[in-house]
Formats: sequence, C-alpha cells, structure tokens
Amino acid sequence: MERHTAIINVQGDPNVGLYGLATDKFCLLGKSIREKDAKDIANALKVPVFQLSFYGTDLVGLFAVANSNTILLPDIIYDYELKKLRKELAKLNVKVEILETNHSAFGNNLIVNDKAGFISNAYSEDEIEKIKKVFPKVKFEILDLSIPGSIGKVTNKGGIFEPNLPDTIIKKIEKSLGFEVGLGTVNMGNPFISSGIIANSFGFVMGANSSGFEVTRVDESLGFLQ
Repeated sequence: MERHTAIINVQGDPNVGLYGLATDKFCLLGKSIREKDAKDIANALKVPVFQLSFYGTDLVGLFAVANSNTILLPDIIYDYELKKLRKELAKLNVKVEILETNHSAFGNNLIVNDKAGFISNAYSEDEIEKIKKVFPKVKFEILDLSIPGSIGKVTNKGGIFEPNLPDTIIKKIEKSLGFEVGLGTVNMGNPFISSGIIANSFGFVMGANSSGFEVTRVDESLGFLQ
C-alpha cells in the first residue's frame, strides 16, 4: 500500500505547517527543507513540490493560502519570489493573487478548499470582498474567530479543528463544508492544528512530536481511515 503520510521535523522544528502548504494540484515548501524530507512530502501528497521563500523566509504556510485554482499572498512578498512562483504555477494553470493588508499571515487568518472557505473577523468589509473575488468559486463564511486558519486544517475530503471550539462554530463549519470534521491536536497537545500539518486529499505531513493518537485522529478526520 502506498504511504499517504510523512512524519518529519524541519531542522528540529515540529511545526511543519509553517513551512509548507498543499492543495490537490501542488505543494509549496520553504527553501531550507532538506531534499530527503521534500521527497517524502511529495510521496505522501502525490503532487509536484516547489521550494521557495516568502518575504525572505521559509514560512510559506504562514503567509500564503491556496486551493487548487488560486494562491493568495500578502503584498510583502518580494518581486523575485513572486516572479518565481508565477513561473512555476503557470504550468499548472494556478492563479497567483496579491492582497494589500496589515493582516498578512493568511495561513492563520483564512481557510479555503475548492468549494468553501472561512475568513477571520479581523478583516474589513473591503478586504473580505477582495478575498471573495480572488476565490470566485468558493463560498465563504465569516467566523467569529480572529485566527481560524491557525486552529484548523481542511482539504476537499475532510477537516480537523482544535477540540475547544464551541459547538455552534463547529456546526457552522460542517454545514459550509458539507462534511463532518474531527477534533484533535498536534505535536503533543498543541491546539494550533495548522502549525503541525500540511495536507491535501491524497495525504498529509505531520510534525514528528505528534503522538500516535494524534496522527490517527488526523488520519480519520481527513478521510483516510474509514
């Protein structure tokens, strides 16, 4: 059976989700991720992997948010980084969009898959409208949370969120997504789920500090274990 998981640390850091993001079409990783780890990630996620920097850092998963059609970046990204990204993603017909905002950690503030999305309550009405235009096929909900992207991970097949969210918010999330989500943590009890996971519909990557129970919960919640 083909492996759909990779359990790694990035230079000793278990917060793998800060260093990468994945969709069902591509995966982006920070430049300093080791070649062996990048290969393991590509094998788990089964999509092309591109390594690059954002704002001179490896924090790809912190600054960007994406689905299979579009990636959204803050305007702090450097021109040479943007040029490289556009070149790579043009081959896959993925649009690259930029939004000027003070809330530039899109990985913390937004959640999006190919059909549904969730937006932080920190954004202005004007910013919310711009985000919606960037992802025209996505139906967005505004969650009463400042950093929804940090406490959940969603793919086109499943989702997992931190266990202390109110039932009302969980129900709203599940209604928008059209499927149930799981509850769990990463890296031995960390509720900031997205910091410890890179995932798409084909597989997932988790920080090596995660317990066997945490890995199993993610496996179930993202739809790999029935």
